[in-house]
Amino acid sequence: MFSRLSFGVQRKIVIIGFIMIPLVLLLTFAYYPALELIRLSFTSWDGLSPDKQWVGFENYREVFRNPEIFGVFWHNLAYFVIGIIQNILAIYFAVILNSRLKGKHFFRLLLFLPYILNGVAVAYLFGYVFDTTQGSLNLFLGSLGLPSDTSWLGSESFVNYTLASIGLWRYMGFNMVIYLAALQSIPADIYEAASIDGASGWQKFRFITLPNIYRIIELNLFLTVTGALEVFDIPFVLTNGGPAGASETFVMKIIETAFQFNNYGLASAMSVVLLVIVVAVLSVQRYFLNRGDH
Repeated sequence: MFSRLSFGVQRKIVIIGFIMIPLVLLLTFAYYPALELIRLSFTSWDGLSPDKQWVGFENYREVFRNPEIFGVFWHNLAYFVIGIIQNILAIYFAVILNSRLKGKHFFRLLLFLPYILNGVAVAYLFGYVFDTTQGSLNLFLGSLGLPSDTSWLGSESFVNYTLASIGLWRYMGFNMVIYLAALQSIPADIYEAASIDGASGWQKFRFITLPNIYRIIELNLFLTVTGALEVFDIPFVLTNGGPAGASETFVMKIIETAFQFNNYGLASAMSVVLLVIVVAVLSVQRYFLNRGDH
């Protein structure tokens, strides 16, 4: 039957088939769960009962009225700050390793290697680094004659910056590779022409490099923002939200609400709020970056 059809019709059937398969998978495993999540956010459900009581916007009111829920977003601020520093360092190392540096391939591998490590393994590794008594960081500071009894994971004032620094070590190499790929796409003739005109290294970076990697900067900032808002594994393994909830993130609060307190309706509302905040922040970021581009 299929062989009797014309080549054009066969081609259309094959194209539609290849389009429909991923579309069905996308609808089944992405859009339908998202719509179900929104529906559950308007209910009170313990995750077990077949009855889901409709409560309207009560869950959303609870999210914004309860400082123990919405207030944890302030803990994510440290990840934003360290994320900006992470991108600056990534651009810096990408520019250096894009030059004619001896052994640059080894240094590229060395900086990218932390990204392929498992997140839980990285957390346990830095647990030994930041240990108060026998941690390698405090021992190193003591050998330099500096204070060596700092509780890096026990201080409410800077525990989030300590945890965010782990993300800097882990993800900076990934961002560097993306910037490096963008730098290698810039024609070398432009730099040669700038050198002939007497442009300094800073002028080349400002007027040639930055405009040509502008979209890649936007991409990496997108990844940084979403990562800062959705961070979970490092603080969960190392501090479990401590001390006194100072390092608890919004995603940790969602999981705690759902699986510890069995309040799936409120947890769904928190997830929807997180989604809206991510979209809003990224829209503002894109607006300002596009203005800068123009």
